[in-house]
This record gives sequence, C-alpha cells and structure tokens, in this order.
Amino acid sequence: MRRMLVMVLVALGACSEDQPAAANGAAAGFSAIPAKHYGLGRAVTPAEVAALDLDVGPDGNGLPAGSGSATAGADLFQKKCSMCHGPKGQGMLPAFPLLISRDPKAEGFAFANDFKLQKSIGNYWPHATTVFDYVRRAMPLLQPGSLTNDEVYALTAFLLAANEVIPMSATLDSASLMQVKMPYRDKFVDDNRRGGNEVK
Repeated sequence: MRRMLVMVLVALGACSEDQPAAANGAAAGFSAIPAKHYGLGRAVTPAEVAALDLDVGPDGNGLPAGSGSATAGADLFQKKCSMCHGPKGQGMLPAFPLLISRDPKAEGFAFANDFKLQKSIGNYWPHATTVFDYVRRAMPLLQPGSLTNDEVYALTAFLLAANEVIPMSATLDSASLMQVKMPYRDKFVDDNRRGGNEVK
C-alpha cells in the first residue's frame, strides 16, 4: 500500500505544472505527459481561516470573552468528556490519557526517575491557558470546536480544580485564568528562539 502511494505521488509529481512536461516524463520514466491541473482543493476563505485561528498562547494572548465555574464544568465533564477520559478523569489507556491525578508518587516532578509515573494536568502541565486552548480546539474528540467559550472556561476550571490547582468554588475568565500558576511551571524552559518572546 505504501509503495502504491509513493508511485501515485511520483506520477502526480510528473504532471506538475512547475516543470516542463518533457522533463517530467523523463524523470518519472514515462513518455512526455502534458502538464495538467487536477482541480484538487480550493483557496480557503477568510471566514474559514478565522474559524480555525483560535490558538491561545502560554501568556494568555488570544483568550476570548466569557467565563465558567468549576461546578458547571464538573457537570459538563460527565456529559461530554467522561466517556473517553473516565468519570473521574482517570483515563482509558492506551487511547485516552489520564487528566486528573495528584498521586503523591508523581509529585516533585520525578518522571525522569520513574518512567511509569503517569502525567496529569495537575502534576505536569506547564500553563493553565493552554489547557483552555487544547480543550477549545480539540475536544470533544468527535465534535472538536463545538463547545462555547463559557463551556471551555467551565471545563478548564473543573480540570484545574479537580487537580487541586484552584478551588472547586472558582470561576474563571480570561483575566483570572492568566493568573493561575501551575504547580510545576518552573520545571519547564520556555522556547524563546524567536527572540524575546519568553513567557514570564
């Protein structure tokens, strides 16, 4: 199957408009093939780009308006997340990871000493804002992008509260979410290779 795919890609490359037809044919081992446009795909519209341009950085840049409480998030988690991640966020390996745990054995960031320790949001995730980002863009698995901003704030609040990062009585919005400091944030080194963009 893989070899067939490679052959198809070679054949398509032989018909590229970027090279003369005769050269294409010679390179692929065929007689000269006229350049063709296969009409695959189309240019994306600005609205389609905007619908997917939802990333939120570690510094909170890109967080939308809205708010949600951890208690509302607990209810949402059972309705929209527990079928994959388990009713207590315990995960269903190998496909669906653990989300909620503060197992004392994994505290202290001891993963290098024991590779079997499971990473969760509470004992490993570096930025609370990127929890929001991932939930909004990728979850639920079969309906990514279907959650409202308020629902994403509520789910983020619940996940952080269940991992003992914030109180279960908390309500999050963009301002309060940016103030949350994850327990092991200082164990990570920011990638500032683009120059001066390190997150404080």
